[in-house]
Amino acid sequence: MKQTPKNIAIVGSGLVGALLAIYLRKAGHQVTVFDRRPDIRTVEFSGRSINLAMSNRGWKALREAGIDQEIRPLGIPLYARAMHVVGKPVYLQKYGREGEAIWSISRGVLNRKMIDLAEAAGAEFRFEEKVWDVDLPTAQLFTGESEKGEWKAYAFDHIFGCDGAFSRIRHKMQRRSRFNYSQHFLDVGYKELTIPPAADGTHQLDPNAFHIWPRGHFMFIAMPNLDGSFTCTLFLPFEGPDSFEALTTKDRARTFFKTHFPTVTPVIENLTEDFFRNPTSALVTVKCYPWTYWDKVALVGDSAHAIVPFFGQGMNAGFEDIGALYRLMQTYGDDWEGLLQEYQQQRKPNADAIAELSYRNFMEMSSRTADPDFLLQKKIEKHFATRYPEKWVPAYSRVTFSDRPYTEALAMGDQQEAIMREIMQMPDLETRWDSPEVTARILELLEAP
Repeated sequence: MKQTPKNIAIVGSGLVGALLAIYLRKAGHQVTVFDRRPDIRTVEFSGRSINLAMSNRGWKALREAGIDQEIRPLGIPLYARAMHVVGKPVYLQKYGREGEAIWSISRGVLNRKMIDLAEAAGAEFRFEEKVWDVDLPTAQLFTGESEKGEWKAYAFDHIFGCDGAFSRIRHKMQRRSRFNYSQHFLDVGYKELTIPPAADGTHQLDPNAFHIWPRGHFMFIAMPNLDGSFTCTLFLPFEGPDSFEALTTKDRARTFFKTHFPTVTPVIENLTEDFFRNPTSALVTVKCYPWTYWDKVALVGDSAHAIVPFFGQGMNAGFEDIGALYRLMQTYGDDWEGLLQEYQQQRKPNADAIAELSYRNFMEMSSRTADPDFLLQKKIEKHFATRYPEKWVPAYSRVTFSDRPYTEALAMGDQQEAIMREIMQMPDLETRWDSPEVTARILELLEAP
């Protein structure tokens, strides 16, 4: 169903804002994108990023926008986790079936490209124009140099808030009656670091793996870039013995890296420089409801549902929001109120599900991936899934390599975890993990009411 062209504002020129601009232009609407920050295409990156893990959901949204072929050259496929456990050789855990991969893409590089593509599609970008207020019933935006200064008013038919976890648009919606909102910070923060290319320009680690150094209550990860470098992220408690608070000098930072991450010591000076140059950032989960105001205003991506990055689904979930919105636009036509109601009802349970899955994956990646029982459990699951692929799809594969609802991945993951708790109680499991008895017991538990 075709829509009457409307004059639409998007607040936020990040990945979600830029992709939404492309989709709205595809639907024939006039689009203006506001961002208080400078044009990312003209500035140095800030050292505050975690490389993106583009998976099936993200690729689907890009494909339906007709731009996936423009984006694919920006990424590197990662087929496995490379686990760096102290005292053991590096070992690989394949992500999915043969050929299945997540794609490492630099956030800054992707954002620049997406803005180029949105501009080419006809969207207008207004950078360094700060939105201070929004009148929800009339869809008016107010911008100006400062909060106390003179403001300029812009009138639109609809406004989309794509301005991140600390959204100005959502902040205004929070003042309305019966708006539910929560934010939860982890006690762990993160800092971006870099492993440079080798002297000959090649990668110093396997470039087709996602590298993880799990260390219990903290961890280090590395994802490859096209220039031979790795964008690394140190996740560390804010306070305590091994914490950002404790690492106050370069000597302490060097000792910390040598002790806990011996396989990255060749680039320790580089890591130490980055450690004191780059900011320490917090990790927050944001939940809210409703995501819409009448037929006028809607929240998309992190402004509606910020999640911690441990499933690599923040961007993918935001892109999936946009795909869902576009399909509803074709169904509902000019009934914007019905369209936005259906959008939030469809997406909110899935946003809550991926928030929960992401938090659980943090616990798994930081502490359980080095635990022998956990590794044995994963081995049993993989063995069973290989024999009965239609009966056992791991939660990770449901999230990463399919576009089935996140709610389904959470529910099925809970069922599988309950089955594996039973299996892990079986005697002599280390020696007979791949035996017919173990397989038969899993089948029996799967068929139990």
